[in-house]
Amino acid sequence: MSDTTQTAADARISQIVNASDVVLFMKGTPLFPQCGFSSRAVAILEHLGVAYDSVDVLQDMEVRQGIKSYSDWPTIPQLYVKGEFVGGSDIMMEMYEAGELQQLMADSGVTPAA
Repeated sequence: MSDTTQTAADARISQIVNASDVVLFMKGTPLFPQCGFSSRAVAILEHLGVAYDSVDVLQDMEVRQGIKSYSDWPTIPQLYVKGEFVGGSDIMMEMYEAGELQQLMADSGVTPAA
């Protein structure tokens, strides 16, 4: 991938990440996840009851590859809260079970959707 393409992908990803309080880059959609890890990430966010945007990386190869270098994290899904990378589904699960993900949402001003 050329530097120009990478820069364009990074710019698009940065715009997506910063456009919403909570963004999940995943395989598939919340209604139809395409992998078990994405399904688990969606389930965790649904349990939290927070509004979030999702990006189906299977629909955009540039984002699919670019998100891995953007976060320096090799796998998908990836969760961002207030523009900050949180982690993938394993980290989300550990944080959720420890109450840390709920605290992160509260500390970030992300409240459950009405």
